[in-house]
Amino acid sequence: MELRHLRYLLAVTERGNFTRAAEDLHVSQPTLSQQVKQLERAVGAQLLDRSGRSVRLTDAGTAYVHYARRVLGDLAAADRAVSDVADLTRGSLCLAVTPTFTAYLVGPLIEQMHTRHPGIDLEVREVPQHRLETGLLADEFDLGIAFDGPYLAGIDATRLFTENLSLVVGVEHPDAGRSAAVPVAALADHRLALLSGGFSTRTHIDAYLTAHQVSPRISVQADSIQALIEIVQRTALITVLPDAIADSHPGLTSVRLEPALPARTVALLRRDGAYSSAATRAFLALTGELIRDLGYPTGGSGGSSRLSRKVAPT
Repeated sequence: MELRHLRYLLAVTERGNFTRAAEDLHVSQPTLSQQVKQLERAVGAQLLDRSGRSVRLTDAGTAYVHYARRVLGDLAAADRAVSDVADLTRGSLCLAVTPTFTAYLVGPLIEQMHTRHPGIDLEVREVPQHRLETGLLADEFDLGIAFDGPYLAGIDATRLFTENLSLVVGVEHPDAGRSAAVPVAALADHRLALLSGGFSTRTHIDAYLTAHQVSPRISVQADSIQALIEIVQRTALITVLPDAIADSHPGLTSVRLEPALPARTVALLRRDGAYSSAATRAFLALTGELIRDLGYPTGGSGGSSRLSRKVAPT
């Protein structure tokens, strides 16, 4: 059994089809099929069910793939450790973030990282929080920026700052410049534009509205923060966004809600026990510095601090 056998098996598993997997691997379909059969003979069990329209794992295959992914993940980490350069003249970092942070935090972070360490190759992935955590556990990402847990077992988190949300309107809106807070009950008379369901920010907003028994008319649901910004700037609709986003866009202004939406803790996530490359260590140090420089509230903690690990309920 060789490493290529594991990679071939995982490719067929992910694609559910020998033909497409062979195309991805740049090998012929007969070669791929033969290599997988060699692996099955080596382990003494049938790993793939080929009887249906798509190829699926057998029970033995499901068990085997779990460890195959772990082996390849550990080998990838080993390769990074060997190629790691302490002076940061080269290296790589894959950062996963939940969508909110691409609107105001990712830009400054990447700007500073690239300015200080231009030899580091950066990859930024925008993913939902549950996907972010599973990706960290599978060693697909080096670091993640998301909201406070509960987290999956094996996720370690460090507090960065607290994020406050407010009503946000365009500068031409009648409530722009309003000094008095808007009572939450008054939202029933407003038309809102919000992120669509599935976003953690939308879940946070919905929980707030439900707690106060308010059901505003949601006229627009969008799948990106940037779309909401454009909509609110061009219409009389209002939205709910982090204060940092409104503060960084001259076409927007924030209006206080009464009572205020609960603040959220923003955390830097990583796999517990994961190898820390020089690039990862540099990014961790840079993040702490930037958060302090930007003046984001830290919830009275006085800076970054370790959050206790939490396990998501099953």
